Amino acid sequence: MKKPILGMAIILASACAVRAQQPGVTPSIERSTQNVAAPFSDTSAAQINLIDTAISDSRSSDAATPAAAEAAPVPAAPAPKPNFIYGNRDDYRWQLAVGVGFYRFQSNIIDASLVGTNTTVSYFTNSWLAVEGNIITGFAPAINVNEHVKYFGGGGGIRVGARRNRFEPWVHALVGGAHLQPQTAGNSRSAFSTQAGIGLDYRLHSRFSVRLETDWVYTTFFNQTQNNFQAALDLVFHF
Repeated sequence: MKKPILGMAIILASACAVRAQQPGVTPSIERSTQNVAAPFSDTSAAQINLIDTAISDSRSSDAATPAAAEAAPVPAAPAPKPNFIYGNRDDYRWQLAVGVGFYRFQSNIIDASLVGTNTTVSYFTNSWLAVEGNIITGFAPAINVNEHVKYFGGGGGIRVGARRNRFEPWVHALVGGAHLQPQTAGNSRSAFSTQAGIGLDYRLHSRFSVRLETDWVYTTFFNQTQNNFQAALDLVFHF
């Protein structure tokens, strides 16, 4: 009976010693019924600026883009090259001149002033040299009963001229043949001809010019030689 009582006394003494070694518990503070959270304006979250953040994000993305892309934009498509520019050699290669001409023909058999047409086609191989061909017609009043003077000529050659400004001077030389009516006794109606002259074109438009032309015309009708004069006023088409 004494041993169980002694054991219980030792257990109670040990429990009291352990309880004495634990620190004192601070009595709990009475809970307040008010909200203990600080106002939003006093917190660090109120110091964040969303606009600045968006700007900084965009700057960061710009900084991430390679600088070379900004320095070398995509080149635009080149403009089409014009066919005609004043002050340059970029011009149409073909010219067609159509106009009226005056031809003064003199010989010991026929002496006549003829009015007709003057047609010229030119193709420029470069900026100043062209290959050219022309056809000339002329008609005059009758010199005999029912005998009208008619002239037909043509040839081919070269043209040399400047094509820089509105005024375009040029020279040309052509070799060909000619046909003359009426028929004269013992003479052929055909002959060799040579034409050389100068002219001036005035550019009205990229497609049109006005031309003034004067020429020396050499022929060999009637087994003789003739040195005659021709003038023409033409409208020139460029294409």
